[in-house]
Amino acid sequence: MPGTGGPRAQPDGGPVRPELQPRLRRCEHRAGAGGGVTGLDTDRGALHELARAAWPEPGDAGPPPPIRGFVASPFAPLVAAVAGRCLHRRTGVGPAGQTAVVLVSAYADQATAAAVVAEVDGGRRVSPMYFFQSVPNSILGHVATEWALTGPVVCLSPAGDPLGESRAVAEGLFADGDAAEALVIIVEHGADPAKPSGATAVLLRPDNQTTRPPTGGGQGG
Repeated sequence: MPGTGGPRAQPDGGPVRPELQPRLRRCEHRAGAGGGVTGLDTDRGALHELARAAWPEPGDAGPPPPIRGFVASPFAPLVAAVAGRCLHRRTGVGPAGQTAVVLVSAYADQATAAAVVAEVDGGRRVSPMYFFQSVPNSILGHVATEWALTGPVVCLSPAGDPLGESRAVAEGLFADGDAAEALVIIVEHGADPAKPSGATAVLLRPDNQTTRPPTGGGQGG
């Protein structure tokens, strides 16, 4: 966190590699500068919104469709559904291959964590699938593979405004030349952290980025 001298940590609890720490500091500086942002204000600064989607939207009855390999939790299907919907709506050509995926969630996948605790408390063998999907990067890897996205994957637990902080991270990736576009996914939580109430996805690129031909794609709703 900004202002601390200890080792920085990733969402899965491990330390950030030393060579990435200067880049993270730049992102944190931008997040601090934009902490007053409310909403993904793509007119502030030089970001262009290519597509936007939410789950649920009018006409969505029931939960998002399940994903093979992910069980017992609504988190991964929600992320995949809103990401696919946003990428499918991209204006112009298909998504650029060098697209970063930025996931913003205050609690991540609490349903999977609760399922693991229940299995352990009950003296039952914990399925290896739970360990795989307990890391948010797993569903982002699924999205990146489905849509042939080759940019960085970032998971962020916001300290303040999630929209402002995710925008700051995207700006940092663009400034460092790590991504041509950024798919920002914000998972919203209600009173129960284990039951996400919805999600929003926005596909962004810097205004000075020329449109690129598609390098791959997937199916979305």
